Amino acid sequence: MITCVVDYVIDPAKIADFERFAAEWMRLVDREGGVHHGYFLPAEGASDEARALFSFESLAAYERYRTLFGVDPEFVAADRIREESGCVLRYRRTFMRPFLPDWPEAEAETETETETG
Repeated sequence: MITCVVDYVIDPAKIADFERFAAEWMRLVDREGGVHHGYFLPAEGASDEARALFSFESLAAYERYRTLFGVDPEFVAADRIREESGCVLRYRRTFMRPFLPDWPEAEAETETETETG
């Protein structure tokens, strides 16, 4: 599994636009086989930061999803919300893998690394 963490700098005056943008992307990630873990919006502290987390079974699955950008009409429409409203000032993507020591997959990976390392 690969999780995409997107850190946003948003315009706090345009939070309603950002929420509309977020709702569309949550739907589209789910439609394309990903699991959206939600958008996290300012509550206390910095009012211009937001974060989204979503996962795909593999980097290849994520890359298939990315091929729809600029092509699929619903992807174009969702991105247009960001472009036209100016709700997102900038963003940065980071890809992470889970470390869940109680999961059998994590135990198998750790054993393999120990044997080879």
